[in-house]
Amino acid sequence: MLAEFKKFALKGNMLDMAVGIIIGAAFSAIVSSLVDDILMPPIGLLLGGVDFSDLFVVLKSGTPAGPYATVAAATEAGAVTWNVGLFVNAIIKFAIVAFALFMVVRGINRLRQEKEAAPATPPAPSKEEVLLTEIRDLLKDRPAA
Repeated sequence: MLAEFKKFALKGNMLDMAVGIIIGAAFSAIVSSLVDDILMPPIGLLLGGVDFSDLFVVLKSGTPAGPYATVAAATEAGAVTWNVGLFVNAIIKFAIVAFALFMVVRGINRLRQEKEAAPATPPAPSKEEVLLTEIRDLLKDRPAA
């Protein structure tokens, strides 16, 4: 069983998956920054100065009672909040990651199709085939008896 696990763990696909997970984690940080720091501020500005990370609904007030300016202030007071803005940010992050992954898979599929579509050169004839061809040609050129 240990040998079987070792064979599985050292397969190329397993190593590729590990590299993909590590790169995905790094990519996730970049996407989070893109959404939180680049995309959402102008969108919030266009929508009347709304900061999406602090767009929330108080379901139950904490101590002291609201209104709360930020999600952090509401959480600190012990309020129960419905964090709509954070959810919108998460949806946008997911869409960006899904699109990037789609583009990667699409590119890989195109490379595979090009590789499969390339005509394969026929293998060179073996020594036996060459010898048999020579014998056939000699017999063909021999006068009939």
